Amino acid sequence: MMKMKMTAFGVLSVLVLLSAPLSRAEEKILPRMRISVENTAAHVHTQAVQKFAEELAEKAKGRLRVEFFHSAELFRDRDVLYALNLGKVEMAVPGTWHIDRYEPSAGIFLLPVFYGREPEYNYRVLAGPAGDEINRRIEDRLGVKIPGRWIDLGHAHLFSIKKPILRHADIEGMPIRVAGGVANEMRIRALGGKPTTIAWPDLPGKLSLGVVDGVLTTHETIASARLWEYGIRYAFEDREYFPQYVPLIRGDFWNRLPDDLREIITEIWESHVAEARRAAAAAQAEAREMLLAEGVKIVTPDRETLRQVRQKLLADQDRIVEAVGIRPDVLALVRKAIRDMKAETP
Repeated sequence: MMKMKMTAFGVLSVLVLLSAPLSRAEEKILPRMRISVENTAAHVHTQAVQKFAEELAEKAKGRLRVEFFHSAELFRDRDVLYALNLGKVEMAVPGTWHIDRYEPSAGIFLLPVFYGREPEYNYRVLAGPAGDEINRRIEDRLGVKIPGRWIDLGHAHLFSIKKPILRHADIEGMPIRVAGGVANEMRIRALGGKPTTIAWPDLPGKLSLGVVDGVLTTHETIASARLWEYGIRYAFEDREYFPQYVPLIRGDFWNRLPDDLREIITEIWESHVAEARRAAAAAQAEAREMLLAEGVKIVTPDRETLRQVRQKLLADQDRIVEAVGIRPDVLALVRKAIRDMKAETP
């Protein structure tokens, strides 16, 4: 049992040097591209980014020294944006909930208007003017390059240990872990819970100590870390939001690369997005079955219940928007995209 826990959560000293063996002289002159992710090796997010890194190392052989680090071996995602700024890493793919501290528009998908929605709402917003503006603002604020579309994690739900959540009223008073994001915290409070931000590598210990009874995360994240071994027994599939990860490349590193190498990077990233999204959806479905097999009891609110709760949460949206610092013009673009999408729905 202990061995399995360490496999999922121990600090794995994993440096994957993906390029072909090089002489010392070659290593000194090749640009070093360190890619950092927080999740463990078994996580679908890690696997997607590693596939990108492997192909990039192959196609940029002799031009880039690509190194891939997972399991927060370099940095936790809450710290990786600072590390990018300091030049300690060249690329990271953090969740939006870590970015909105620096660029508030990245937190727009955590707003109540997206509660209980299908992934297509995220995709539509990102594919239009709102997405262009959000990406531009992230790039400008953080001094990074976003080389392509965001990749998925999958819907985040509520999971609990001692107290089953059978209806939204059961959330009242429950201490719930969130990964980050002011909007996440405020939405949980609006539902009656008591949010506390805990970094992913720290979560198992906090669960063991009883610091929280609920966790806001996804089926696949629970399964990849075998969190039923830490007491998770119940799931409430309310589709709190649809977490996605944003590829970020440090701006000064990007600017030093020749145009053709930049093109190689963007083409390879884009070529993996559709596969990464399919893999994320499949991983979530498979993880759900795994949780059921491990005895986790799952409750799924119906569509009308989710709509009613979304309407209730929308009463707090302006307050959340102000607290997060989302600009009115960005919110207006998002609202238009959602109106247009709803108008197209038969």
